Amino acid sequence: MSLTTPSEPGPPPEPAPDPEVGPAVASPAGHAANGPGGAPPRPPFAQDWRRIARMGAIGAFGQIFISLSNMPVKLDGRAIIEGILSLGYLSLVVLPLAAGSRVGHQIRREGVPFHRPGAHEVVGGAACGALVGGGLSLLAVLIANFDLREPLVNWSPILADLLAFNRGTAFAVVIWLVIGAAVGAAGGLLRVAPPLVRRVLWTMVLTLFGAAVLESLTTDLAEGMGIEALIDWFYAPRGGLTITGAIALAAGSGVLAFVGRGRIKGAKARIDALEGPARNRAHLGLIMATAAVLVILPMFAGKLTNELLANVGLFVLLALGLNIVVGLAGILDLGYVAFFAVGSYSAAVLTAATSPKIHPELPWFVALIGVVLLTGLVGLFIGAPVIRMRGDYLAIVTLGFGEIIRLLFLSDWLSGWFGGSQGITNIPGAEIFGLAEVAGTDPRSVFYLVLAFCAIAIYVSWRLERSRIGRAWMAVREDETVAEAMGINTVNVKLLAFVVGAVLGSFSGAIFSAKVGSVFPASFLILVSIVILVVVIFGGMGNIVGVIAGSAVLIGVLGGPKQPGLLAEFSEFKLLIYGALLVWMMLARPEGLIPSVRRTRELHQEELAQDAWLRGQTEDDNGEAQS
Repeated sequence: MSLTTPSEPGPPPEPAPDPEVGPAVASPAGHAANGPGGAPPRPPFAQDWRRIARMGAIGAFGQIFISLSNMPVKLDGRAIIEGILSLGYLSLVVLPLAAGSRVGHQIRREGVPFHRPGAHEVVGGAACGALVGGGLSLLAVLIANFDLREPLVNWSPILADLLAFNRGTAFAVVIWLVIGAAVGAAGGLLRVAPPLVRRVLWTMVLTLFGAAVLESLTTDLAEGMGIEALIDWFYAPRGGLTITGAIALAAGSGVLAFVGRGRIKGAKARIDALEGPARNRAHLGLIMATAAVLVILPMFAGKLTNELLANVGLFVLLALGLNIVVGLAGILDLGYVAFFAVGSYSAAVLTAATSPKIHPELPWFVALIGVVLLTGLVGLFIGAPVIRMRGDYLAIVTLGFGEIIRLLFLSDWLSGWFGGSQGITNIPGAEIFGLAEVAGTDPRSVFYLVLAFCAIAIYVSWRLERSRIGRAWMAVREDETVAEAMGINTVNVKLLAFVVGAVLGSFSGAIFSAKVGSVFPASFLILVSIVILVVVIFGGMGNIVGVIAGSAVLIGVLGGPKQPGLLAEFSEFKLLIYGALLVWMMLARPEGLIPSVRRTRELHQEELAQDAWLRGQTEDDNGEAQS
């Protein structure tokens, strides 16, 4: 029954209908709507011009920043589609597209009116995109009239010619306003288009971009499979997709996206609906199929692809170890590179004849036992004094310990043991039970060794996550005070996370020393810890599949701190891109690329509570709440 009694005032009168929108009707969910699709579209020019100006100004500043970072000039040599689009010009149209799409964004929550998309979004996107493009128009004028190369080294005629398409400043001013408006309108159209059309268009765009980015990988695989003629049809001699190849790829991917709409989600839903042995068999089948691809793929790949796969695998192994520390236990460890360094130096000392003081020259697998023990002790040594700290204090102290370990290996005090700045060289490869030797000269064998240890790390992480200790880690991550009140020994639990993460990191270090054949203190900068942390956050903290996906995307495409990726042109911009991705992930998708279900609930708990509160408030206002 209604909570309103005769002695109480009735519900407030409904607001007068907006003449531009029409009378609002309360939907069962509690938000204003006109029909099942929401309120009618807003008039095209009924814009929030202040919001457009703000987003346009931010986008224009971003365009100027990207241009003065020299990214467009450096990336202009990498073609996406031959003679039509390069990676440099692509970097200049991303912001107008994003701004044009975002400016029409509406918050769809309980109690908040929602208007159907229409011409309003297209007009707003075009206006915002024109302002963003105007940043490049302004930059072209400034470069033509002022010389600021003293403080800004990239303030150059080369950039001016690129912005003007080699046609003069006046052309640059006009063309970037036009391009910005057109691309911004396209971003607005994406909001108006039906979901199926959006899916098809995004699939086509991502397919073309992915094919251009993966050109070296695809070419390398084609040579191993003997289909060079087909690849020559798709790719131009100087790089980039041919026009006919781009059309064929776009059409094929669009048809597949249309035909396969909903089938991937449907298959995932069917697998998630399975229970007991049936679900285990489905997961086992997926694992076996993935393993078969990873085993067969290197056989057809050349050295370039296998080297890339080996580097990605090393970072997967490191990220899996850090995922236990950060993703499961919630310990922000900024000095994780210390365990990588200890594993590398321990393996080098125990296996290399050139080790300065101790050189037992043990077989690699025997030395690995010593590596695990030594790294576990270092994990205890680092974890014991800092484990009672929390939050920022813990992060700062682990950062300090990571630098201390590197400086110890670099110091003259221990140079008689570890070689100081000269490091340890001529490290032998990893012998596999005396049958084969894995060394950097054969990246395929290195990848298979890394793959074996990644499989071990994945299995250990999976078992620990579902064990009693794993649940204790997640309880500590969610609320350490409550976990301690429930009887969990938080000190021991966090210390165990440190040790397990250290051991997994030592595996990667031992393989790294055998692969490279030498170790130097310069290989273990704090930047390695930061990159691994970015990989874990980007992929999805607490989720094994997410961590692997994050490593494949970031390390495979951009490369590691000193390891090249598929896009070698990004070598001097990778840290800038890492930072931008990290900021974007924190704002837009803090749970990561492939999030853990538990972690997603933790991060969005406040939003769910707010929606529930708004729903209750709306029901009270409409007099629909039940006693």
